[in-house]
Amino acid sequence: MHGEYKVPGGKLVVVDVDVVDGVLRHARVAGDFFLEPDEALDAVNGALEGAPADTDAAGLAARIEAALPEGTVMYGLTAEGVGIAVRRALAHATDWTDYDWQLVHEGPQPPALHMALDEVLTHEVAAGRRPPTLRVWEWASPAVIIGSFQSLRNEVDPEGARRHGVDVVRRISGGGAMFVEPGNTITYSLSVPEALVQGLSFQDSYAYLDDWVLGALGDMGVRAWYQPLNDIASEQGKIAGAAQKRIVGPDGGPGAVLHHVTMAYDIDADKMLEVLRIGKEKLSDKGTKSAKKRVDPLRRQTGLPREAVIGRMVDSFRARYGLTQGKVTDEELARAQELARTKFTAPEWVARVP
Repeated sequence: MHGEYKVPGGKLVVVDVDVVDGVLRHARVAGDFFLEPDEALDAVNGALEGAPADTDAAGLAARIEAALPEGTVMYGLTAEGVGIAVRRALAHATDWTDYDWQLVHEGPQPPALHMALDEVLTHEVAAGRRPPTLRVWEWASPAVIIGSFQSLRNEVDPEGARRHGVDVVRRISGGGAMFVEPGNTITYSLSVPEALVQGLSFQDSYAYLDDWVLGALGDMGVRAWYQPLNDIASEQGKIAGAAQKRIVGPDGGPGAVLHHVTMAYDIDADKMLEVLRIGKEKLSDKGTKSAKKRVDPLRRQTGLPREAVIGRMVDSFRARYGLTQGKVTDEELARAQELARTKFTAPEWVARVP
């Protein structure tokens, strides 16, 4: 069995391993990481030998750390990363390059339709009728998107939303509220087969699916990193927030994962504070006293127009994994429009947690 895992901010770890009578045998770890001394690699392989095949990534990492020679230095590699690569091998996980990725980037659309498109396209990926898809959003109007489990009244000031013409919609994924304005926000979705994140914990899947955009930001001069559970951050502040939803496949079979990210290209912080109710508790766990300091726009950090930032992100994804231009089909659009009408604009959904 073969598994691969790129350590967030680090290097690729490759593991080939067999399972004999319920334990790991003939483990071989490789990759483009740095490891000193040389015999440390033998220690890593030896630590995996004989481990029960159901040992989780943390348990495998503990075995590796206990076996490493004193003074071992890992660069671009972690014991946990090896453990994750093993779990991905045992789960028969796929890799980014195993797929023919499709790009969907169409004109501005209403917020409720974006919510519906995420649901429809991810179901199509789960059913095998659509290839894995990177969809870049364009917004037809300003909006607040609240998480699936958030209280509407706790998150949104209705008077502020009405005054500024802000639509309020609820997405199918969890996480926090996002304030978006056309031209000031970069939003994208990844609809991917469940096999791509097999062997990863929920938290690790966030880091794994965010890794490509960290590289794209780095190419634009922005040093960014994944900050658990679902943020992308820089030294100047938070850049983006991510959220996920797991979709079950047809007849309960293998499904798909929706991973969507909203990035602040620019932001009207005063308007945001009039629309969102950002409590002291939420600010305190971010280590800041002001909501204005929580988000640092990409416009200032990159010095590039919004369209150029999106273009460089798409080019970076294409260079890594390949990407062909696609579109939402007429059937997908019709289903999404119906879902936007019957679900995502319905009070029963928007206010399902009052």
